[in-house]
Amino acid sequence: MTRVDPGSSAPGKHMNPTLRITTATGSIGVAAGRLVPPRGRFDIELQVPGAMLHAGLINAHDHLHRNHYGRLGSPPYADAYGWGRDIHERRADAIAAGRALPRRDALLHGAWKNLLAGVTTVVHHDAWEADFDEGFPLRVVRVRNAHSPGLGRGLEELDDGVGPFCLHLAEGINQQAADEVRELDRKGLLNQRLLAVHVVGPDADGVARLRASGAAVVWCPTSNRFLFQRTAPAALLAEGIDVLLGSDSLLTGEGTLLDELRAAVASGLLSAGRLRSAVGDVAARRLGVAEPTLEPGGRADLVVLHRAPGAARASDVAAVVAGGVLRVLDPVLLPALGVWRERGRSLTQAGVTRWVWGPLPVLGPTRDAYGAGPGPGGG
Repeated sequence: MTRVDPGSSAPGKHMNPTLRITTATGSIGVAAGRLVPPRGRFDIELQVPGAMLHAGLINAHDHLHRNHYGRLGSPPYADAYGWGRDIHERRADAIAAGRALPRRDALLHGAWKNLLAGVTTVVHHDAWEADFDEGFPLRVVRVRNAHSPGLGRGLEELDDGVGPFCLHLAEGINQQAADEVRELDRKGLLNQRLLAVHVVGPDADGVARLRASGAAVVWCPTSNRFLFQRTAPAALLAEGIDVLLGSDSLLTGEGTLLDELRAAVASGLLSAGRLRSAVGDVAARRLGVAEPTLEPGGRADLVVLHRAPGAARASDVAAVVAGGVLRVLDPVLLPALGVWRERGRSLTQAGVTRWVWGPLPVLGPTRDAYGAGPGPGGG
């Protein structure tokens, strides 16, 4: 991550400006955290005629505190447990350096990875952090989770019939991975509340059980391909099961949710409509939040893109509004901000520079996770 042009104390420091955004696909207003009809006077007028409005994307799987490392490991592996043992034995130095970064700064690395890709809602598959409760720059959905059947701490707390829960499941290509589906079924946790993350290695019986259970799959294709050189089976992802999309952390994932969308499109395993739902309405329903919308009255989470999400890269993100706050903006649009531009800073990630507003991490002893990684990784 590179910072330039530190902002001064901005006009309106303790308030959010109203905003009207006009694109090739329509116009919308933002005021007091909600979408409003684009009529009347607004503090900021953004004109992006070559772009399109899109509801903010939902990332159903990340480990926000692990996005400042870069990919670790020497794949392929038989399962994620083997990957974990390997990197703790052979890359203990990198892990120690990563853990030395203050926790809030590590979490903010993950937040901005997501925001710069148009993600306004994310699932953090780890313990809840106090930082998420106030002042965090995007919404983190509070979903209960345990790590995996093989690291079973917390599994018993999920067997109460209340709300969705996330679990890494069958993250591997060996018999142990395949057997995890049956193990979870025996424990009574293979049900409609389950958000099964990765699910690379179920056998035919496991696929049948998962599809009959009503569980949803959280698919992270680039992380899977890095670790195992394959991803969830086509028979599992076929029409008839809910699929959500996740980026995983940069320990194993290729980059952002936009990279996952392009990888998913290239795989041909999901239709365009199901992919839109995987980062939109299906994800929202499974996570228990309101469906993303561009209609007045809805939560003001939106992204302005120069290409459709399934083709877009970070360079195609023109603007991001999260919870009614303009968080990300293409520098070519800065003149429209007027005095408000002083509240933000310039941030460069992987060669793409954007004006951003919100708390930024302080660089720690680890390498720049926002630069080019060492090559195609699950956390």
